[in-house]
Amino acid sequence: MDARQLRYRLEYAVFCTIVFVIQSLPLTTAARLTDALALLLHRLPGKINRRQVAVDNIRQAFGDLSEDQIDNIILGMWQHLCRMVFEITQIRRRLRRETSPTILDFFQRDECVSAVLSDRKVFFLGGHFGNWEISVNTFGHFGFPMGVIARDLDNPWLHRWFLNYRQSSGNWIISKKGGGSDLIDSLETCGMASLLCDQDAGGRGLFVDFFGRPASTFKSIALLAMEYDAVLVVGGGRRLPRTESTRTNWIPFELATQAVIDSRNFHSSNALHELTQAYTTALEQLIRRSPEQYFWVHRRWKSKPRQRKRKAQNAA
Repeated sequence: MDARQLRYRLEYAVFCTIVFVIQSLPLTTAARLTDALALLLHRLPGKINRRQVAVDNIRQAFGDLSEDQIDNIILGMWQHLCRMVFEITQIRRRLRRETSPTILDFFQRDECVSAVLSDRKVFFLGGHFGNWEISVNTFGHFGFPMGVIARDLDNPWLHRWFLNYRQSSGNWIISKKGGGSDLIDSLETCGMASLLCDQDAGGRGLFVDFFGRPASTFKSIALLAMEYDAVLVVGGGRRLPRTESTRTNWIPFELATQAVIDSRNFHSSNALHELTQAYTTALEQLIRRSPEQYFWVHRRWKSKPRQRKRKAQNAA
């Protein structure tokens, strides 16, 4: 066994130990533990937790916020991410169709159901917001399985664990390595696919406004949507605050459909840009409802638009 394989197995052993411990804890204890871990991450040196990246992104997204307001959003982000780790270990045991009324609320459910039952291809678009694992699991449990695009993990043991986890509700994984052909096969098989729409596409991407700043976005989503006459459903699993009326000790969620966008409504010469802007704006609107649940250290604005070189004018 080489050093890499040994490291992979050790990583997997540590991961399984953590999962076992978390699953063994009472819910209230686990909640306190994740909040303590979030506070620790929040207080780490800025070079480790990329605090300045988050500060810059939040300030440019929301304008004139106080330092305390920005700090509260960043702390909330770490709390959200740590709670997600706990929730991921619990989803298979706690989230099923018969238990969903005690865990989930729905926002614009009828609009989403109409899209699913429309006999057209459907793209479910989300971002680094909320608990995206709950979103796709819910559709699988309700009998609407879909292909979910995800990156292969380097550690094959961890990759296999997450593959089984994500497919446990009936969905299946489309590897990013497979490229567009696997996505097309999935669309032609079941007619539905889930994608993240807030990933940086590099210098050659299509630049649209996201929180008032140009963000490089992949053209493929809008191109495929128009080619396959698809409907785009933009949404996510938004964590709700606890209330006394909550009928479960688990954290309640809202399965939010922020917008349903029909590709048939985009037919101008600039349709590709307009459709990309439409779903990007819808994701921004969703994030604004709970900004602490967005991954602000994600370098969404990493790429910059190329400056067009002005042609020198010849003297008359």
